[in-house]
Amino acid sequence: MKKLKTLSIALALLFSAGSYAQTADEIINNYIENIGGKEKLEKLKGIKMVGNMKMQGMEIPFEQLSTKDGKQLVSIELQGNKMVWSAFDGQVSWQRNQMTMEAEKSDNEATQNLKNELAQFPDPFLNYKEKGYTVELIGKETIDGAETFKIKLTKKPVLVNGESLPNITHYYFDTENFVPIVVESTVNQGPMKGQTVKSTLSDYQEVDGIYFPFSMGSQFQTMEFKEIKLNPEVDAASFALPSKK
Repeated sequence: MKKLKTLSIALALLFSAGSYAQTADEIINNYIENIGGKEKLEKLKGIKMVGNMKMQGMEIPFEQLSTKDGKQLVSIELQGNKMVWSAFDGQVSWQRNQMTMEAEKSDNEATQNLKNELAQFPDPFLNYKEKGYTVELIGKETIDGAETFKIKLTKKPVLVNGESLPNITHYYFDTENFVPIVVESTVNQGPMKGQTVKSTLSDYQEVDGIYFPFSMGSQFQTMEFKEIKLNPEVDAASFALPSKK
């Protein structure tokens, strides 16, 4: 495993607290460069992540495939049986009912939210302005002994029961390596509406010249990746909504 390069933050420190937009861009540019560079990220056509997810006392092997053209597929293994759990072919999204295990088509609102989310591939900060996002440097915070830059990322609104709600995520970038180590977001619906979910990112490793966090965890689940494949072969048929038996 190769370690991340350490980039100087001297230039960032030259800007005053009032120059938040420019300072935020400086941090983001350093981040993009440090994880592999804009050119390499823009050439990505797909990412396949293979690992284990731990939640509610269970450990579930899974694979997640995301593509540049806005498709996604999640496969899991339960009791030795591998199945596609959810997918989006760019037009239709679906997932399995946890009780019946039958595939169910998502409603228009959920599909639009997913489409907007997948449009950030391969990284929400890559060409963020062209995506219609905005960023703001909130300041510095120390998290578990590490000094970080707190960046506010505002993406396209999320739809909840026909209402457009702000879609805001806070990223805490380590000031030494310019990578996020903590991500905070707010739940917009359901019994946890209004609560903040805090996720940690760690164990950054290089895959074909690009760095990815191989460990992600929150109070609800943890994901440990065993392998990340870039530009994998894609079977278009695997995204389709299964026909009713």
